[in-house]
Amino acid sequence: MTAAVLRAVGVSKRFGAVVALDDVSLDVAAGECVALVGESGSGKSTLLRVFNGLTTLDAGEVFVEGHAVASADLVRLRRGIGYVPQDGGLLPHWTVAQNAALVPRLTGRADAAGLASAALDLVGLPVAQFGARWPHQLSGGQRQRVAFARALAAGAPVVLLDEPFGALDAITRSDLQAMFLALRARTRLAALLVTHDLHEAARLADRIAVIRGGRIEQTSTPAELTTAPATPYVADLLVRARMTEAPA
Repeated sequence: MTAAVLRAVGVSKRFGAVVALDDVSLDVAAGECVALVGESGSGKSTLLRVFNGLTTLDAGEVFVEGHAVASADLVRLRRGIGYVPQDGGLLPHWTVAQNAALVPRLTGRADAAGLASAALDLVGLPVAQFGARWPHQLSGGQRQRVAFARALAAGAPVVLLDEPFGALDAITRSDLQAMFLALRARTRLAALLVTHDLHEAARLADRIAVIRGGRIEQTSTPAELTTAPATPYVADLLVRARMTEAPA
């Protein structure tokens, strides 16, 4: 397998009496999309955040491109990882072009505007038409496209996606999922995608990791997941998502 750009080894985290992560290990290879699927409180967003140092660990190790997060310069680390939250996280007082150019400008790139323009083209928002607009002048789907452009403009090899399609209507959600698939086909972008939607995970991801109570129950391809669920919980989750039928 291609070398991992993200790696968690034996990761554990508690918040008081709550066990958020319990001895979790996971790899994401270059160019691969892995979806973290689980119910609310399962630990999927906590696991996502350990990779950019937003959550410190009680035990275990986390690596980004082979470098330990625990000893990394966190500002530099975060500027080297794309991040798309559910609400886009755009700066409301900055234009679309300025938002897309944020990370290249912070890292001192002289070609920041050009990188932002190219990224906006990739997500279907040409800078000539959309660059001067403000976030409040955009639809929810367009704001998420800008958030993707911001991640792409940074030139990061990997992007962390925290339910980036979750707040959108069904049609817009499908359109952005198609955009994401097209982006992955055109780039070597790796992605760790948090979602509660198994159908979305099966459409977008190369592998799906089902997490429950801070532990990963199964990590496999969508086809393997549906044909050979590893635990009763995974089997029940597939039935509830109407991806398989309940046993007679």
